[in-house]
Amino acid sequence: MPPLGTIAASWRRGGALAAALLLAACAVNPATGERQFTGLLPSGQEQELGASEHPKVVAQFGGEYKNPELTALVGRVGARLAAVTERPQGPWTFTVLDSDVVNAFALPGGYVYLTRGLLTLAEDEAEVAGVMAHEMGHVTGRHTAERMSQSTVAGVLTAGLGAVLGSPVLAQALNLGSEAVLAGYSRGQELEADGLGVRYLAAAGYDPMAMSTFLETMRRFDQYQSQVAGREASGFDFFATHPRTEERVRQAADLARKQTPGAGERPVQPYLAAIDGVVWGDSPEQGLVRGRTFVHPVLGFRFEVPEGYTLLNGTQQVIGRGTAGTALIFDTAPAGGTADPVAHISGTWAAGAPLVGLEPVTINGMPAATAVTSGRTDQGAVDVRLVAIRMAPDRFYRFTFVAPEGGLSRVDAQFRQIASSFRRITAPEAAGFRPRRVQVVTAGPNDTPATMAARMAQEPRAEDLFRIINDLPPGTPLPAGRPVKIVAPAG
Repeated sequence: MPPLGTIAASWRRGGALAAALLLAACAVNPATGERQFTGLLPSGQEQELGASEHPKVVAQFGGEYKNPELTALVGRVGARLAAVTERPQGPWTFTVLDSDVVNAFALPGGYVYLTRGLLTLAEDEAEVAGVMAHEMGHVTGRHTAERMSQSTVAGVLTAGLGAVLGSPVLAQALNLGSEAVLAGYSRGQELEADGLGVRYLAAAGYDPMAMSTFLETMRRFDQYQSQVAGREASGFDFFATHPRTEERVRQAADLARKQTPGAGERPVQPYLAAIDGVVWGDSPEQGLVRGRTFVHPVLGFRFEVPEGYTLLNGTQQVIGRGTAGTALIFDTAPAGGTADPVAHISGTWAAGAPLVGLEPVTINGMPAATAVTSGRTDQGAVDVRLVAIRMAPDRFYRFTFVAPEGGLSRVDAQFRQIASSFRRITAPEAAGFRPRRVQVVTAGPNDTPATMAARMAQEPRAEDLFRIINDLPPGTPLPAGRPVKIVAPAG
């Protein structure tokens, strides 16, 4: 152990270096007018980081949503907002993601993303602009660079001078994966992005109040989802990386009131024209959850889970939650150098893990393999059954079944039943599974929220949902002649 004096001297040198970095790299941000430390991620590297992470983000969120009208709307709104920011020449890249998860975010370098799930909730073009303006505020505010630089300096202060020159922390900060880049901002950065967003909205000629009204719609939708799922409001992905309190809605409204009162547009028809026909919920390209069945019409397979399970479809995997702590994860993996499911489990998927009962099996005519191992989750030790199925020559379809430690014997038959339900589907069968879509209709003289809800009876609490997606507060009547959105049944 080095002498205490040596350690203290190292800390002093590390602190001095960090202070020097702060002084050298602090500059006034033209968007905020505040001094800001972003020196460990210069603006040139921000563009490089965004460009390198962009394809990863697109892949992680289901790819780009191929809808020319919606893409054109988002691009036009983005260009209108970009012209009034501090970086009117950009570059800016606006992308609609094929995900029903309600989310929006930005990468450094001007990459802004909105999911189709979020866009279906808006009331008009100004609300879409409000979300985009907020995310653009994160870019012009250089919040990613600020967060990364500050966290790196904290590491410098902790480690001292000796770790700076070859710092793995620094290397990691400059080569972050998309999950780290998309990590949540601080409360101060979120509120700053709100302020910048409201300013951009007003300068672009939109109603600056649109940001607060859309935040309120998303808050109501979060409550709706929670009530349908029978849980407390815990926030969907947008609120996982953005503050979700009523305070923020109020603050956005207060910021808007400081702009020119009553000014700004809220174009409705361009938005409704673009959103008409957009997929609601799961996309066939990502597979569809239909009750206790998961079906992938494009890849041509399906499986079922027993009573008591719920299925959640993600862009990379399907998660099933059962009773008494049981769960499953379904995903796919390239075959790589082997077509043997046994070799895939032992040599690739669970390489190095202690496996029990590794054996080949056949599932509905397809070669497969299964084994048992153990693992650990945040909830504690678990028993794990692995099943790999080779339906296509170049790909394995895989189930990871999880039970609390010692509980596999009670549920293993159920796990095997789920795996055995995996089968190919025919082309006519696949054609029978179609997505639900947003449909724009005009309210007739006898229409009410209840009659509109009857047209989307496949949705739980349909009238509540109808009111939310059309910004119609509880108890408010539906005016005749008003164009509204409904969720049309699959067909």
